[in-house]
Amino acid sequence: MSPETIELVEVGPRDGLQNEPDIIATETKLALIHRMIEYGARRLEVASFVHPQRVPQMADAEAVIAGLPDNPDCTYVGLVLNKRGVLRALATREGGKRGVDQVGCVVVASDTFGQKNQGQTIEQGIAETREMLRFAREQGLRAQVTISAAFGCPFEGAVKHDTVLAIAEELAAEAPEEIALADTIGVGTPWEAGELFGKLGELLAGRIPMRAHFHNTRGTGIANAWEAYKAGVRVFDASLGGLGGCPFAPRATGNIATEDLIYMMKRSGVNNGIDLDAAIAANKWFAGVLGRELPSAVARAA
Repeated sequence: MSPETIELVEVGPRDGLQNEPDIIATETKLALIHRMIEYGARRLEVASFVHPQRVPQMADAEAVIAGLPDNPDCTYVGLVLNKRGVLRALATREGGKRGVDQVGCVVVASDTFGQKNQGQTIEQGIAETREMLRFAREQGLRAQVTISAAFGCPFEGAVKHDTVLAIAEELAAEAPEEIALADTIGVGTPWEAGELFGKLGELLAGRIPMRAHFHNTRGTGIANAWEAYKAGVRVFDASLGGLGGCPFAPRATGNIATEDLIYMMKRSGVNNGIDLDAAIAANKWFAGVLGRELPSAVARAA
């Protein structure tokens, strides 16, 4: 991938919807995914394999995956928090079905948040995730990992860079396809984004690609993405319309908007393969489904 190109991971179907107050019907989710593919999304986080009582919006994960278009150009990602989640992901591929192409594992860089999010301390999360990465690889399933709350915790406050980098070093030993840093509660600043991704890049030394996952809770998400790009990141998570949030992080708002990220990158001479006009049209359609305007600044200005 050239320095003038980024890859978008469209996380709207999972991260974008998991915090919605009303349950989104399976057929509506699939219609949304179709529109995302039409505007050029080729890697999509489509579901999470979590307990439906904890995240009711994801209760239909298997049904969504069964209805996905069998587009050979697309990569479908499922979020997993434990080995049971990996087993559910593998089950979607049984009987010759395509299922998910890749699983995304998560380690939280905070003991308190990790226990609330997935019942694990940092140490337990590292151990479990290393086992999950090994198991997925043994089963022929692609896997990547995200270090969540890498820029701050809603319960403990600031997270030390050394803590994040120590987690990344442990995970790198299992050779995941990517290591992402997530600003789950949107507290990071552009300086911090450039600094921390710069340090991660030095640690990984080109062995494992980096991915960035920013939330826009305090309005810094897009600026953070640009600084991460300058620090060497070439893969970015974003959500159509800027939807999203975490059920276990108080007052955390949506991801950076796909439209806003694409607009910034295109105006800066960075290619990405997304039809911005079609993404804005998808935004307007889904805003009608939800009955409210979506947060994306670019779509609101269109």
